[in-house]
Order: sequence, then structure tokens, then C-alpha cells
Amino acid sequence: MSAGTNEQTPFSDLPAALVEEVLGQTKAVADSLLASFQKIRADRGALREQLLKSGRVISESSLGYPPLPTTCAADGSYAIERLLTTDLAAAAAVAVEGLTPPSEKRHWDLPRHKTFIAAEPHQEDTATVLRAVMLGEELRLATNAPHDVVMLDGTLTLPVIYFNQALNKAPEAKDLRCSQEFLGHCAEYLRAYLTLLRSERSDKQHVALPKYSTRREIGTALGWPSGHDDRGMLTLLLNPGELTKPMPLEHPRDAQGNITWHLNTGSLPAEIRREANPLADEIVSALGSVHVFYYKPQEWLPALRVEAAASITDNTHRLATVVQGLKHQSATPSMLEPYPIYLADRTVKALARAIPAFRQVTTQQISEKYGGDIGEVFFAMHGYRSEAGR
Repeated sequence: MSAGTNEQTPFSDLPAALVEEVLGQTKAVADSLLASFQKIRADRGALREQLLKSGRVISESSLGYPPLPTTCAADGSYAIERLLTTDLAAAAAVAVEGLTPPSEKRHWDLPRHKTFIAAEPHQEDTATVLRAVMLGEELRLATNAPHDVVMLDGTLTLPVIYFNQALNKAPEAKDLRCSQEFLGHCAEYLRAYLTLLRSERSDKQHVALPKYSTRREIGTALGWPSGHDDRGMLTLLLNPGELTKPMPLEHPRDAQGNITWHLNTGSLPAEIRREANPLADEIVSALGSVHVFYYKPQEWLPALRVEAAASITDNTHRLATVVQGLKHQSATPSMLEPYPIYLADRTVKALARAIPAFRQVTTQQISEKYGGDIGEVFFAMHGYRSEAGR
């Protein structure tokens, strides 16, 4: 059965009794959600009034209207096909140009991309390191893009988590090709990350737009119900063309109130550690100056959570450039996110779907040259489980 057919008939492989039981339980879920939605709707006027009185809402018109900026978005994905004798690991990062402003003469002809594919021995750490390679290449594409506004699909704090995990695992798994790739470009990945966190160049605005977020910087400050994150609430409370005043990002803190982000470079080889250590310290420091705001460009869009360096949010012209870029790229109700983010997301999601095809091509190439029983090849290259992520 094809994937498309399975999506159209999702219950075809499930016992009828199981389907009926789950469908019966959905009524309780629906009733609970309905009560929550109705309460928010009833309280909406009071919550919006509270938000306005707090002075946290501004209009996009108050920022001015700079020329429409050029835009692009970077995104990445990875996939691992677990085979009988080995793992087929692949990662890709892409940078896709947004809708070109009418006055712009320059044009990126093709999406830029970086790919990595390798046959890896069975190890638990493959996904951890491969994910860091994917993200590192995504950040490098973002810093090299010649656009006024460069968007990342995710949060600005995600790289410090993924990189820290890989810094711990890659030196212990040197037989993995993805570990060699990560260690070989580790300093470049960290340097690209630091560039995004600082965004010191006034002609380049790097911003991150996470789709899913549990952060409640505004909700905590205003005492909103704990069950609702800021993005969900502000989607209902903001009018089109409104944004919240940028405020410091919420960070994990220890008992003394110190930010607890860290990058463990102690396990790196000495020659890599010498270059990575100062970059790691600067990254942790730069994370403390990341700001966040919410912006609702159009009626049909949910509020966008936008994370950016203080160097952008503290400058009215740079902030206005970001806002104008997001508004211009939110062009149609058929996309619930800015166009380049949507396009980059569609591109990288195709990687996981393509991995079985890559495996089949590899199997055919091996079979053509293998001198033994061809059945051994098909057993060895049989896929048991796929793992993918972004």
C-alpha cells in the first residue's frame, strides 16, 4: 500500500474495536478543549484590555515603513534508515529565497543547500551527532545568505542544546563519519551561531521563528492562565498589524538566578578546543541578549513568535525592516507562516521520504558488483526502522 493511500485510510490496519474505543474517548477530549476555548473567548476582552494597559503592544505603523527587504529562510532535516548490517544516515540544510520585492533586481537563481550522507555502524549516538551537523550547516547557510532578513525555522536557543549534546558524544564516537564531519567543522558551526546571536551587521537581520513554543514571558508577567502559552494567547488578542514590545528571552536559571546555558568543549581534541573555547564563552554570553516579540501580520495568520538579537530589536529601523519583511512574505491564507519558511520546510521534509529511494539505489549499485549470493545483499540492506527529525 502506498504512503498516499495509507494517509487517506488511516484506520485500515487497526482493529475495529480499538478505533471505536479511541473515537469514544475523543468526546471527553473535545469537551475539555471546548470549555477551555469558551473561557478564553469570554475573557478575551478583559485580557486584551489588560495587555493594552500594560503598554506592551505597539502598531507596526509606529516603526515606520523602510523599503521592502530581500528575505530568505534556512531549515534542515536528517533521517536515519536502520538496516540489518548498517545505518544509512543523511542530513540536509537548505536556504530558500522569499518573494522578491518589486524594486529588487538581484535574484537567487536556485536554493542553496548542503548535504551529508554516509553508511554508519550501529550506534545510539548517530542521531545526536547527525542532528548537530544538520543544524551547523543550516547556520552556515544563514550567515552566508546575502539577504536583508534571514529567517530560521526554530528557536535561537536550540543550537546550544544540540551542539552541547554533540560536543559530549562526537569525541566518544570517532568511528562515525558524522562525528568526523562535526568535529572537522565544529569551530565553523560555533562561529556561525555566534554571528546570528549577535547580528552586528546593520544590513543583515537574523531572526528565528519557532512554530511550537511553551514560553510564557508575557503570560507570566501578566498572570495569564498557566495552561496557555504566549503564542496561542496572543494569536487571539493581537489585531493585524500589531506587535508586542521586544523583551528579554526567558532563560533557564540556577538557584542564584544565573543563566545556565553552557557548551561543554572539554572533551574536544586539544587543537579544536583551543578555537572552540572562546567561541563557546561568547555564545553563552550572547544568549543573554536575545529578545523576543510577537507579531500578527495578517488576519489569517497566527501570531508569529520572533526571536532576535538585542542589536536588532533595540534599533527601530532594523526592527521595522524585520516587520516589513515578515508582512510582505505573509502573502496568502493558504500558508500559515511566512513564504520562505514554508518553502524551506517543504523542501527539507522531503528528505525523510526520499531515504528509502536512496537505499534502493545503493542496493542496486551493490548488487551489480557483488560476487556472492545477491540475496545476501538484500538481507543486509533491508530496512527495519526509520528515524527522522528537524
